[in-house]
Amino acid sequence: MLRTTVLRSSTMQSMHRPPIALLLGRASTTVFQPLATRNVSSTIARRAALSTAAKEAGKPAASRNQETQNEKHDALTTPTAASTVPTMVRGDWVLFHPVYSSEELKSVEVLHQAPKNLADKVAAGLVKLARAGFDLVSGYKHKPLPPDYKQWPIQKLRDEGYILDDKAWLLRILFLESIAGVPGMVAATLRHLQSLRLMRRDSGWIHTCLEEAENERMHLMTFMTLRKPSLPFRALILGAQGVFYNLFFLSYIVSPKTCHRFVGYLEEEAVYTYTKCIKDLEDGLIPEWTNMPAPEISIDYWRLPQDAKMIDVIYAVRSDETTHRFVNHSLANLNPSNDVNPFALREPDMHTKGKQIAFERDEAEAYVQESHKLLGKK
Repeated sequence: MLRTTVLRSSTMQSMHRPPIALLLGRASTTVFQPLATRNVSSTIARRAALSTAAKEAGKPAASRNQETQNEKHDALTTPTAASTVPTMVRGDWVLFHPVYSSEELKSVEVLHQAPKNLADKVAAGLVKLARAGFDLVSGYKHKPLPPDYKQWPIQKLRDEGYILDDKAWLLRILFLESIAGVPGMVAATLRHLQSLRLMRRDSGWIHTCLEEAENERMHLMTFMTLRKPSLPFRALILGAQGVFYNLFFLSYIVSPKTCHRFVGYLEEEAVYTYTKCIKDLEDGLIPEWTNMPAPEISIDYWRLPQDAKMIDVIYAVRSDETTHRFVNHSLANLNPSNDVNPFALREPDMHTKGKQIAFERDEAEAYVQESHKLLGKK
């Protein structure tokens, strides 16, 4: 599993400083470009202005007008005395997210965290209630396939409610992903405000929550390339998101542990859903997606091969949901007021996250200590 990197090119070669390097599995390479002094920048500006004026004096008026129009159309990439255009821009435009090997993609198992107390039972019950309600509204019957389903025509399986067609799958995924991006942002917002209010560090929770929120949003952006929702569907999303955001916001203030457990159970359902989607694809029950190329945004985001198909996208999304399942169930086992986020510096690979439901508190502590040893800290 790879940590994504960012590299910014410096246009002032003589003034760049060496990069700040590696934090365990989270490789972050940055080249810093210090600001020029006022005298240097003003001298450069004067020379540039004089040079430009000299060139302009020898050009016909029509040519000067044409170049002026071109600069207006390309103002963001036209160098001026006040700004410079980078000679090279490489790297990610998103926060950290895992990039999985082919072995990791296949190592995911459908797991369940047994409730430990009343709060866990409430969280699990709410997720089951939410799923049942959504299945009822969307018409999803969740019927087990008959033993000889491979001999049945696909349309007959769809008509009798055994499987979904590609449009039904997309609507289901779009709705779920539009809601799934809410909890991470709520948790990050509240912990950010708490850190400001109490004037103390957050122990690494905020960034992990933000990564989760953006990762879920990128799932939505990926599937949005396949279908643009209708206005009624967008209205449904608007209402559901507003209600869920406020309920989760108030709930997180009362009990962060229960909220992380709730998200862990929610991600269990997501892993189950995408596992079923993969099974249907491999059985040829969604022929519309069999040879469909992966959207360009997914190839860039998950570093997929250029010839990747939709099934490769579903595998990557399922692995992301497995990561969220593991992280949230692990955070629910910690004390949110004092414990350090064990995933602030690095994360286990999918061979761990895919086969283990969570870290217990003592396992999380040992993982943090191991991270410190790898960093050379005490």
